[in-house]
Amino acid sequence: MNIYAVGGAIRDALLGVPVVDRDYVVVGATPEQMVAQGYKPVGKDFPVFLHPVTHEEYALARTERKTAAGYHGFQFYYSPDVTLEEDLARRDLTINAMAREVNAAGELTGPVIDPFDGQGDLSAKRFRHVGDAFIEDPVRILRLARFAARFADFTVAPDTEALMKKMVEAGEVDALVPERVWQEISRGLMEKRPSRMFEVLRGCGALARILPEVDALWGVPQRADYHPEVDTGVHVMMVVDYAASQGYALPVRFAALTHDLGKATTPDDILPRHLGHEGRSVDLLKPLCERLRVPNECRDLAMLVAREHGNIHRVMDMGAAALVRLFERTDALRKPARFAEALQACLADARGRLGLEQKAYPQAERLRETLVAARSVDAGAVAQRFAHEPSRIKDAVHEARVEAVGRVLSGGRSGALCSS
Repeated sequence: MNIYAVGGAIRDALLGVPVVDRDYVVVGATPEQMVAQGYKPVGKDFPVFLHPVTHEEYALARTERKTAAGYHGFQFYYSPDVTLEEDLARRDLTINAMAREVNAAGELTGPVIDPFDGQGDLSAKRFRHVGDAFIEDPVRILRLARFAARFADFTVAPDTEALMKKMVEAGEVDALVPERVWQEISRGLMEKRPSRMFEVLRGCGALARILPEVDALWGVPQRADYHPEVDTGVHVMMVVDYAASQGYALPVRFAALTHDLGKATTPDDILPRHLGHEGRSVDLLKPLCERLRVPNECRDLAMLVAREHGNIHRVMDMGAAALVRLFERTDALRKPARFAEALQACLADARGRLGLEQKAYPQAERLRETLVAARSVDAGAVAQRFAHEPSRIKDAVHEARVEAVGRVLSGGRSGALCSS
C-alpha cells in the first residue's frame, strides 16, 4: 500500500502558495485493509476514509466512466490494481494531476510525480485538460473558471476551451444541479479577481446557460458621462473586482454582481439612461436566486442593493424625511450591519468605473452619521408619551427620527434618548 498527496497541495507548493490542506490517494489497498488499520469509512459513491489520528480524508485510487448526463452520471471503479497514473488521468487539469509520495510519518518524500506535464503548464501559466475525459463532467468548466479567478494571469489552452464549448453545445452545462453551480460561483466570487471567472464562462458560452441575466449585460450601452467604460458588463466586472480588492464578504460581492441586471432589459427609447432599471433588476433577481437556491443572506442584500443603489447614490440631495424613509424601507434601523454591507456594495458601484477607482464617496459617511441619529431615538419612550393615542405612535416615532436626522444635517447633535 502506497499513499500519495495529490492535486492542489502539490500545485500550490510548486507555486509557493500556502498549502491549506491535502488530498490523499491510496494505491494498492482494499477497503477492508483500510478499516483494519483504523481508518473510518465515510465515502458514499466511492471509498473514502478518515485517518484515525488526523481525520484527513484518504481515497482509494479509482477510475471513472461516464454513464449519464450531468454531474452525477458516473460509475466508479476501485481496486488494488488501479495505478496512481490511472487515478491522476481522471482529474480535470494537468496542474491538478501531480502527486508526491507520503511516508509513514506523513511527510512528503521523493520527486513530484507528473505524468501529464503539469509543471510545464504551471510555468506557462496555462490551464490545460488532462485528457478527453474532461468533457464528461460539466463541473470542470465551473472549476476551471474559478481557478481563473484565483490565478488571474493564467490562460486557457485553445484545445481546452474548444472542449468546453463542445460541452456547452451538447447541453452538459444544463444538467448541472443548482447547488453545485452556486457553490462554484460563490467560491469564484471570493477569489482575488472574480471577473476572470465570468470572462472564462463567457468565452465558452457557459455564462449564457447558467447566468443568462448576467451574460445579457455585455454590449448594453451606458451614459458615457456617468460610466466612462460605456459597457454595462465591463462596469459590473469592475464593481465585482473592486469589492474583491477590498476583501468584502460574499453577500456584498453577489450584490455587486447583480445590482444592474435590469439594464439589460431597458427599453430602447430610454437608452442609455436606464430609467427604472432598479425595479427591473429586482424582478430579474427573484427568479435567479430561486433557480440557484442562493442563500437568504446573499439574496436579501442583493435585492436591497438592486432596488436602492440609485437612491443611495443620491442621498447628498436628500432631506431628513427622505433619509428616514430610506432607512425604513431598507430596515436599516433594525439591521444596521446589513445596511453597512449595502453601502460597501454601493461604494464598489461608484468606484467600479474607469479612472474613478479612488473617487470620493461622501454618501457613505452621510448615511452612517444620520443612521446613528435615527437609531438614537428611543421608540419606547415615544410610545409611552402617546400611550393615550396609540394610533399616533408610528408617526410620532418617524417624526422624532426625522428631527434627529435633521439636526445632524444642520450640523448639530442629535440630543435624542438612546434606544434600548
